Amino acid sequence: MKARKMLIFLVLLIASVSVMAGCGSDKKEGTEKAALETIRILYPGEETDRMSEFLKNEFAEKMAADLNLKVEVVFVPWAQYWEQKDIMLAANEPIDLYWDGLPDLSTIVNKKQAMALDDLIAKYGQDMLKVLPKEQLQGATIDGKVYGIPSAYAPSSAMYQLVAVRQDILEAVGMTDIKTADDLKEFATKAKAKFPEMKGPADIIFKPLTRYFGDEQYNWIASEDLVVFGEDTKKAYSYYESEAFQKVAKFNREMYKAGLYTEDLTIKYNERDSRMQTGLYLWVEGSVGKEMEIINAIKANAPNAKVKTYLLAEDKPRYITATGGEVLGIPINAPNPEGAMKFINWIYKSKENYLFALYGVEGKDYEIVDGRINKLTPNEFFYEWMFRNQNYQMFGPDVSQESIDKYKSWDDQAIRSASLGFRFNNEKVKSIETALKEVTGKDLAAIRSGFVDFETGYPKAIQKLKKAGIDEYVAEVQRQLDEYLASKK
Repeated sequence: MKARKMLIFLVLLIASVSVMAGCGSDKKEGTEKAALETIRILYPGEETDRMSEFLKNEFAEKMAADLNLKVEVVFVPWAQYWEQKDIMLAANEPIDLYWDGLPDLSTIVNKKQAMALDDLIAKYGQDMLKVLPKEQLQGATIDGKVYGIPSAYAPSSAMYQLVAVRQDILEAVGMTDIKTADDLKEFATKAKAKFPEMKGPADIIFKPLTRYFGDEQYNWIASEDLVVFGEDTKKAYSYYESEAFQKVAKFNREMYKAGLYTEDLTIKYNERDSRMQTGLYLWVEGSVGKEMEIINAIKANAPNAKVKTYLLAEDKPRYITATGGEVLGIPINAPNPEGAMKFINWIYKSKENYLFALYGVEGKDYEIVDGRINKLTPNEFFYEWMFRNQNYQMFGPDVSQESIDKYKSWDDQAIRSASLGFRFNNEKVKSIETALKEVTGKDLAAIRSGFVDFETGYPKAIQKLKKAGIDEYVAEVQRQLDEYLASKK
């Protein structure tokens, strides 16, 4: 009887120990899971199969090991990105990091979509500062505080003024280069005749055309495209009332009447890069090194494609007007701003981290041969242009040494714009700005693209612009600009 009781006691003891062990295991496992902090990144574009696999496996393991982070990426298609960004941030959805346009920094800040990052940078961004100069961060500074990380430390003069052209098609129609607006029209006309399957330009490139047609060089200094800074006069002007804009609109009207533009160029303006990458379009607005960014995506659809970037009116001066066209921001209500800064800092901490985030796993997704990076899995990871840093940047095997040398020396003869570092604060004119953007979106964008007759449509649109308050808006930009220029003397 005693033996039987002892046996029962032992069975119960073993069972209880097993349960306790199981609980301990669950508790330990739960503790480990809880210890991983989460950050959510709002990201433009479509998620690819390899990117999904990468995020769930190799990248997740790396983030957990190096930063104790779990990184969730929320993908939003390009066409809906900016609208969805505003909606999600206004609703205080849990977003820790997102990308946006640096020219709209004041709007971002005044909408309380971005927090000041100075303390976070001081505590968690010291590795980043080793490869990102302070003057780069000044490009995202308002009232002495840094509100974002300019996402591209690279040559930047003549920002937004270049055009990336399908060089193979250009040569096939008997042309060698692009120097003028008329060259573009000739190219589009000949390509339409010889290659009817091509769909024409992917972009109206109004900023490169503004460079070409303007007597004075302009750069954009307020929300979207409302106001430009004259490099010679050091004054702010209403862009849509400028003579340069009028010449751009008239040129584009001729392009449209000749059947060289499709309506998508206005209706789906933000899809211009996506269009170009289908391999069926002739050109898109470029930047220094743009051909290196997009060539693999184009070749996936047009294997024999070649892309070359041109600067219209090459003899005119090139100005450094921005420390980067885009910015990485941390929302003011981000659940984990520390984790977001740690993530950015990690990317810039070493070339190994940089290549891993942007190109994947060496030997599987890319290989380095003779100092060049050969993508085995093209365009599947975090956008290279979003984190580009000239200290780590690598070039593909198809990029000529001549192009690399030109890229690296691009800013050598450039002029620093007097407006460099100026950030307009729209706080006093937000309602006017909203009204102006409605007019430009509904009326002037179509005129800019050539889809509305200039002679009849333009005067009416300018009347609406005046009524919406463009003069008061420009005056406020000029007031702040004068203060900024005076502070630099």
